[in-house]
Amino acid sequence: MAETAAALRTVAHNVKAARTRAGLSLDELSRRAQVSKGALVGLEKAQGNPNLTTLVRLADTLGISVSALMQGPSEGRVRVVAADAVAPLWTGEQGSEARLMLTTSGPAPVEVWRWRLEPDEEYPSHPHQAGVAETLSVTSGRMTLVVDGTEHTVKAGQTATFDGDTPHTYRGAGNETCHLIMTVHLPPGPASTS
Repeated sequence: MAETAAALRTVAHNVKAARTRAGLSLDELSRRAQVSKGALVGLEKAQGNPNLTTLVRLADTLGISVSALMQGPSEGRVRVVAADAVAPLWTGEQGSEARLMLTTSGPAPVEVWRWRLEPDEEYPSHPHQAGVAETLSVTSGRMTLVVDGTEHTVKAGQTATFDGDTPHTYRGAGNETCHLIMTVHLPPGPASTS
């Protein structure tokens, strides 16, 4: 429980700092990110429980990575992160989940995610900012990737990539759990560094 409170305080600090750097009022960030002002006020006070959709909308609007909203100061040159040390940012009703493992630093950061998709369970994602590219590598099972309304089957041992600035959905396919590693490549620019 203490870890959750500390994580929420980190997100609160990072959202407020990024909003201030961007010169946005709470009203303007609320409008642009399509997140209620009340939710933003609570979030900046380290209250509430923001979901993955809210964090993605805020990160996209602020021009930073989701993990830049969640990470504290860097702990050194090498980071090793265990999957069980990272809380899922999304969990489905059937047991699917998404964990943001880490984000690389530099002018064009890359987020590294671990996903587990149960058969027929899906996560619809709104379009990201222009310049975002996603890569999915299925390590076991299979999934259906829907990009701009077109379905693509991606099986174990296959990798798919697409521009993330269009509607997209990840769905478990077949009869077994699908495991995949996703990388989200953020566009370069001064606002995207963490």
